[in-house]
Amino acid sequence: MANHTNSVVKTNQIKEIGTGSSKLTLKVKNRIFQSVVLVWFSLFALVIICPILWLGLSGLKSNADFFLNTWKLPEEWLWSNYRAAWDAGIGQFFLNSVFITVVSVVAVLLFGSMAAFGLSRFQFKGQNIFLVIILSGLMLAPQVSLIPLYKLLQAVGLYNTYWALILPYVAFQLPFAIFLMRSYFLSISKELEESAIIDGCNIFQVYWHIIVPLGKPIIASCALLAGMNVWNEFMFALVFVEDSALRTIPVGLMNLRSQLNTNFGIQLAGLAISALPMIIAYIVFQKQFVRGLSAGSVKG
Repeated sequence: MANHTNSVVKTNQIKEIGTGSSKLTLKVKNRIFQSVVLVWFSLFALVIICPILWLGLSGLKSNADFFLNTWKLPEEWLWSNYRAAWDAGIGQFFLNSVFITVVSVVAVLLFGSMAAFGLSRFQFKGQNIFLVIILSGLMLAPQVSLIPLYKLLQAVGLYNTYWALILPYVAFQLPFAIFLMRSYFLSISKELEESAIIDGCNIFQVYWHIIVPLGKPIIASCALLAGMNVWNEFMFALVFVEDSALRTIPVGLMNLRSQLNTNFGIQLAGLAISALPMIIAYIVFQKQFVRGLSAGSVKG
């Protein structure tokens, strides 16, 4: 009996040693995996950050310094390059882009969230057909509509105005925004709306006080995506606007290049100024951006 007991105890001890060694091996594997992931994403971050830093630092160099010390820090930090770029026209182009981008993004969020709310909450005849018609806008390339839009804007008297850019931007950004927001709104519990209606809220109050606050992550995601597309758009801004006082920053940078074709420091300073707003926006709203896309991608 004693021998049997001893053998059982030894067996349990061997099992405990085996379990402990397996746990230790699992911890080591997890640490190795975490280290590999950390190194990989650190390298990926460097690949993204280094060109941005190089752009900002190169805007502080003179022409000679730029060509002789391309990959080094500036020998003389010429902050005046940024002021010269701003005074050369980047300031006006920058403000034009800010105005057009803000108005376009606000319109996309307002109309897109209303349409997404209706498509996600109300049941009506032809709902799916209506949704397909809206999403079919994703299949239409902006280049295809260039000539019809050009003639239409001239016919209605909007050519060479801010609205010649704002209206097409809103139209082309709406389908994707509605698609994302509808998918997210479908994940919001309808019991919240029913409780609000019982308490006396109307449909607009449900939309404004419940759907919009709960949908902030996807709204931020749509705002960033639409803002980036509008800010960097070049083709419409080149064709639909002739007045240099109304041009946006992508077209303005092209003009700056022709005016300052021998001063690369000022040109790069202008590029750095143009990239700064989108960088700041992504840094500020990165959490909402990821939350919105990850939550909306698995709903609907």
